[in-house]
Amino acid sequence: MSAAVEEIAEQLVDAAKKAGADAADAIVVRSSSTYVGVAERALEEAEGSEGTDLGLRVLMGQRQACVAGSKADAGVFAEMAARAVAMATEAPEDPYCGLGENGSVNFPDLELTDPQDPPSPAELEALALEAEAAALDVAGVNQVEQASASSGISEIALAASNGFSGAYARSSRSVSLSAIAGEGLGRERDWAAESRRRLADLPSAAEIGKRAGERAAARLSPRKPPSGAVPVLYDRRVAPGLIGHILTAMNGSSVSRGSSWLRDAMGTQILPADIDVIEDPLLARGPSSRPFDAEGIATARRALIERGVLQSWVLDLATARKLGLQTTGNARRGTAGPPSPGTTNVIVENGDKSRDDLIQDMGTGLIVTSMIGSSINPTTGAYSRGASGFWVEDGEIAYPVNEVTVAGSLPEMIKMIIPADDRDPHRGVSTPSLLIEGITVGA
Repeated sequence: MSAAVEEIAEQLVDAAKKAGADAADAIVVRSSSTYVGVAERALEEAEGSEGTDLGLRVLMGQRQACVAGSKADAGVFAEMAARAVAMATEAPEDPYCGLGENGSVNFPDLELTDPQDPPSPAELEALALEAEAAALDVAGVNQVEQASASSGISEIALAASNGFSGAYARSSRSVSLSAIAGEGLGRERDWAAESRRRLADLPSAAEIGKRAGERAAARLSPRKPPSGAVPVLYDRRVAPGLIGHILTAMNGSSVSRGSSWLRDAMGTQILPADIDVIEDPLLARGPSSRPFDAEGIATARRALIERGVLQSWVLDLATARKLGLQTTGNARRGTAGPPSPGTTNVIVENGDKSRDDLIQDMGTGLIVTSMIGSSINPTTGAYSRGASGFWVEDGEIAYPVNEVTVAGSLPEMIKMIIPADDRDPHRGVSTPSLLIEGITVGA
């Protein structure tokens, strides 16, 4: 990785101090990517991009302002700094903003970059064509909406006037495909996508294409299911969304505003006692791994929920100060705004039953494989979402269903979660399929 991004961040902070800022921090993101899409067995589009994005935050007492730029030039740095200082001088006071102390940060090798050269556009095209061919070989599939492959790398640097300076890089390699099965008004669509830090870790393009095709074909001739309260199995494709609602309620921004349905739940049991939820930002080759957060705080593995008991909020410095707590090293930020809390790699541990076992245990119920829209009351946890998937009778999949509504109360639903043993370790929220009893299903 080039040291230039770290130097740019440091120069931005120096410019802010020269412009009169009491304190400042800067983030620099340099990225490049290549994308290739194919359709009807031919190249449809190819794109390449590269650029550098700059973000500067200055603090004047308890006032702050952020500006963004895209040109790494000393004159631009001075202009950004002057503008940010002027804006901060006029900004309202925020008693919780400010930098942290510059603690020492260990920079472990998280294996976030691919040691091999990135695939060429021709190699990406070959991967996309391989995925398309595999999807079209699936019985019932007559069209691939698009197959694509991409490659990219980002360098991220952070510097602050408290003395912190650090940088790391992350590469990505991905293949995705959307397949269409059936004819006319009876057509059904589904997809598959995989992304890894290293091309060698990526499943074969043929495997990804075949999976998308099989998913689309399985959705043909959907029906409306009966209405009522039944067991619902959230497939591991959509289970991260369910866990995401919990993570949103644990976010320090919601908790500090009093607008979270978990605001009074710290130290109480919110999940079954056999379930742990872990955050591990130091996971090797992880999808959201990073050695430090967007405020220069060292990251570490920790339990968010242990044996079903809520252990921690998700905090940055500002929300931690507002709640009278310590930051959990969860600050995230873009280049145009201040930090806010967000999670990295989240892991819901596997259960001791397979997905098929849970389907058998359901008897009659619903498997959800995709979700549409969302109506979640952030204060009460009232839950209603559109869904599609498969109806289960006598412990076996009977037929596909679509345009279904699943509804309930999140605080009550999550107390009945039964996890399968099929967790996908390559997702940012890595969770197995999750069975929940007694959710209201309506057609």
